[in-house]
Amino acid sequence: MEEAVGGIFGLVFAIVILALVIIPYWQIWKRTGHSGWLSLLMIIPLANIISLYVLAFKRWPARDSVGPVSDRFE
Repeated sequence: MEEAVGGIFGLVFAIVILALVIIPYWQIWKRTGHSGWLSLLMIIPLANIISLYVLAFKRWPARDSVGPVSDRFE
């Protein structure tokens, strides 16, 4: 019985940690004009580092738009 409670607690803890990682990256990817689903790459080892480099050096669609959004990046 104690093992089951520990397993459930561990699962809930893992879900909370994943949410704390994925939600901010979801917002970052959306603000750059990309799909928020790319934030799921943050839970895959090595893919998270590669996706951060892609995000850092890739052209952002939001930056290409005309209006106040592109003015904030200047």
